[in-house]
Amino acid sequence: MNPEFQRCLKNQKIKKFTPGKKLAAKEIQVAISDFEQAKISYINNKNYKWSTIQSYYSIFHSARALLYINNYREKSHYCLIVAIRALYIEKGLFPVHLIDGLRKAKTLRENADYYDEWSDIGAETILKLAEEFLEKTKQILSIQL
Repeated sequence: MNPEFQRCLKNQKIKKFTPGKKLAAKEIQVAISDFEQAKISYINNKNYKWSTIQSYYSIFHSARALLYINNYREKSHYCLIVAIRALYIEKGLFPVHLIDGLRKAKTLRENADYYDEWSDIGAETILKLAEEFLEKTKQILSIQL
């Protein structure tokens, strides 16, 4: 098992979560809603800061759904990334560029949220990533649900 994933489990930043499978579909619905709102913020309102934040949370909830389907729950955004890498990337079930994108999206969201630093290019990049992450997650969930 991946040592970082083991550390997240040991530190209880990733925990077993028995109702996870039952809640995975709800999480993907939240991800879809966040993505739709991110598009509206980006296209209609030109609110790039808010679109960046909403796009990140679409990705976050998609990733959480992937964790839930395995009966795990995160207590850390960092450990969520570690878990997706261990449970999906290392098994060849998820494209590597999407986990790299999740890390980048986390940074863009933090910059927008905490430092009021954002751009239209960053918002566009993360919006496209959110769409791809969501579609790949839905493919995986349709097989596992």
